[in-house]
Amino acid sequence: MVITRPKSKQWLFGLLLLLVLVSNFLVYRLSIIPMPADSKGVVIGSLIDFFIVAPLLIIAMTRNKGFSVKRFITFMVLGIVAARFVIPAAYFKPFAFIPYAAIGFEGILLVAEIGLIVLLLKHVPTIAREIKEGNTSVLFAFPEKVKDRVSAQPVITLIAAEALMFYYAFASWKQQPSIQEKAFSLHQKTSLIAFNIMLIHAIVIETLGFHWWLHDKSIILSIVLLILNIYSVIYVIADIQTVRLNPLTVEDDRIRVSLGLGKRMEIPFDAITRIDWGEKAASTNIKEEGIIDFIARDFEELKPQCVIHFDQPQQATLFLGMKKEFHAAAIRVDELERFRLTVEQKVGE
Repeated sequence: MVITRPKSKQWLFGLLLLLVLVSNFLVYRLSIIPMPADSKGVVIGSLIDFFIVAPLLIIAMTRNKGFSVKRFITFMVLGIVAARFVIPAAYFKPFAFIPYAAIGFEGILLVAEIGLIVLLLKHVPTIAREIKEGNTSVLFAFPEKVKDRVSAQPVITLIAAEALMFYYAFASWKQQPSIQEKAFSLHQKTSLIAFNIMLIHAIVIETLGFHWWLHDKSIILSIVLLILNIYSVIYVIADIQTVRLNPLTVEDDRIRVSLGLGKRMEIPFDAITRIDWGEKAASTNIKEEGIIDFIARDFEELKPQCVIHFDQPQQATLFLGMKKEFHAAAIRVDELERFRLTVEQKVGE
């Protein structure tokens, strides 16, 4: 097996983290390591390891999830709490106030996040009215309105993503798919919706059977599993509706493309360097790092019909509102010739 360079770095950071934790654990417990009469310096060194070094190593290990101040502060608080259990009480006594101060600071951040949630609820009617008056679909417009009017904090982004799921699962059934001239469906010539319906049936059958068997073994575990399965069904239903109601659209200055709740992207025409069509597009390895695909799932593997390359990485929104940059997008539509004619005309302009 070939280990890629990024993975090898993750292993290195993991080993360094393990070394930091083990060394701090042993320094207070091995008799062969003499403890100085004034142990405050050693304790301060351990606190720095748990408060700063360990969180930085964890951030480096999970850098694919992105860096945020909130994540770093959370790891710092967890590090201080962990230090309380690693450092013996006799040595930690002069610093006993630190964990409570850290938890208190985290509590302040939690109150601030609750305030953002309240602010979001306050702005929901205004956001809904603006979306209704505009021409952009809810899938693209709602997160942007929330970001502009409330905040781009991760907790708000997550709540906005969950709100989209419940909207498409329960409040979108009266809507009809767009039939405008420059709208192109991605799923009608595939088995995507049939596959998702089969998935719903499988989850329901598994829930009815396994839940009752597990109920006699562990009530709590059976309830947790039931909640997760209900959530999964809601998500799949919302995903079906999202695919149906949000075809790819070619607008004056950009392409808006999505495939369910799991991925969406806006591609400005001025960011396009070239477009591969036909066999050249089909030969593209869509699993290559930096390529996002908008190809509806089918019972057999489908090839892209066009691959759009960017002059610089473009941001896409993934599951639960997470952001990631890509240097190309592979697309497969139901009406290739009409799509190609429309795109080439726009690129020419």
